[in-house]
Amino acid sequence: MSPERVVVTGGAGFLGSHVCEALLREGVDVVCVDSFRTGSRENVPAGVGIVVADVSRPLDLLGPVDLVLHLACPASPADYLRMPVDTLKAGGFGTYHALELARRKGARVVVASTSEVYGDPEEHPQRESYWGHVNPIGPRSVYDEAKRFGEAMTVAFRAEHGVDTGIVRIFNTYGPRMRAHDGRMIPTFLRQALAGEPLTVHGDGLQTRSLCYVDDLVRGLLAMARSDHPGPINLGNPDEVTVLDVARRSIEVTGSSSVIRHVESMVDDPRRRRPDIALAREVLGWQPSVPLEEGLRSFVREFAG
Repeated sequence: MSPERVVVTGGAGFLGSHVCEALLREGVDVVCVDSFRTGSRENVPAGVGIVVADVSRPLDLLGPVDLVLHLACPASPADYLRMPVDTLKAGGFGTYHALELARRKGARVVVASTSEVYGDPEEHPQRESYWGHVNPIGPRSVYDEAKRFGEAMTVAFRAEHGVDTGIVRIFNTYGPRMRAHDGRMIPTFLRQALAGEPLTVHGDGLQTRSLCYVDDLVRGLLAMARSDHPGPINLGNPDEVTVLDVARRSIEVTGSSSVIRHVESMVDDPRRRRPDIALAREVLGWQPSVPLEEGLRSFVREFAG
């Protein structure tokens, strides 16, 4: 049965706004809950209801709710390093309040976790059964541990209260509506390339990432929402590329004359990152379809405009 009314926390953010847009196309009544501390009203599609609220506080929404998609949390390094306590609150209290809303409304809830729960992985590619290799007190820990705690809270609500929960672990995703200065790799490279500045590659650039275009990711997330699987399920592109290669491709798609400049390695930066998506293929019938080159060209048209 398709949901009639869906609440998307963080619906004004990069990923959340695309989710709202996709739900609207399906004829769903969509409510965006956002504090607008990192999201933008301009991202919210016309026709989406807006509730200005901080998810770290109780969520009191009137009317029925069939599905809650909990995406609210500062996800870019620029944000979670600037707001470490708020990041932990969004992942902890925010997840609790999203789960409480779903419990009260009898709704399914899908909680967006992250590949960062695997940390700097000792297993490659990363399967959902891998417990991770995470520094709990490093600079990135506020995001990593917020998401790990959120997963534990989700599992606890399912066990104790019988809430219909699902967890997705989202790997690196990119596309339109990412902010130029949000600190993530692809918007940083494209911004620098379009400005003719050196592309700053941390360390030797041989660390790898797996990059999923946002349209593919949204399809996977909504497939999870329509299922009854508890997760966690990895959502990401299993095609692995080096950071250095992404920088070179960013220069190519922008036609830039920029050069690559190596800078100091980031603390606790994972050396390898690649999802095993066998479970997503089996359970959700999902896999990404947009190649990196195509996704970059699509993104740069919006980014340059």
